[in-house]
Amino acid sequence: MKMSRNFADLKSTDIDHRLNPSSILLVPVGAIEQHGPHLPLSVDLVIAETTVSRIIAERGEELDLWALPPIAISKSNEHVGFAGSLSLRAETLLALLDDLGSGIKETPIRKVVFVNGHGGNSSLLNVACRDLRVAHGLMTFLMHPFIPPDQGGHSPPSEMGMGIHGGYEETSVMLYLCPDLVDMNSALRNIPEKLGKNRYVRFGGTTSFGWLASDFGKYGHIGDPTGATREAGQELFAAALEFVGDQLEEVSKFSFL
Repeated sequence: MKMSRNFADLKSTDIDHRLNPSSILLVPVGAIEQHGPHLPLSVDLVIAETTVSRIIAERGEELDLWALPPIAISKSNEHVGFAGSLSLRAETLLALLDDLGSGIKETPIRKVVFVNGHGGNSSLLNVACRDLRVAHGLMTFLMHPFIPPDQGGHSPPSEMGMGIHGGYEETSVMLYLCPDLVDMNSALRNIPEKLGKNRYVRFGGTTSFGWLASDFGKYGHIGDPTGATREAGQELFAAALEFVGDQLEEVSKFSFL
């Protein structure tokens, strides 16, 4: 019988003989925030947590992977005004991660990977990676199962490259992972087509900008979920697992010199 690779299932007396500096601690980071009328609040949490559990099932022994419980609520203030959206302040999340790092450094683990399901966290998690390196000497990494389109990731041409929230890909993946939580009867297209004409100031352009989900209408999502399918979601998620696995293989061999 395989032993659990959940960090929280270890006994304190297990730490020194089951963990070592080559062990990799995965921290799923999700969000609880609106995803339009067709998807649940838990999308980012489901994707991050499921990615971690599946990759550990597939490659945990090989790469010595361990999972922390997820950080479920994070920085989601771009969704202010939509019922159900919960958000931590930037300083609160940074303080939480620093406190986490101070505990991790007391174990043999030296490699920590944030597996982020919410694009709104990316900038802050990069700051945290540097701060944790400075404060606690940890080797820190940030990866996404799906790189957000506004950060260089893929979005279908039908979304003009701007399906950043609750669009085709996220909806397809949720149809695969949690079909009972998806209401395709409420799915509708919501693309900021005016931005699509811009060369620089657009999602995925070279000039970033502050935005709220409410800036793009009353529905909350930004994308076109209408063509999403379970089959597409299964294919997308399989590719994401392969992508994450390949990245973790490099993390396992990574050193600065």
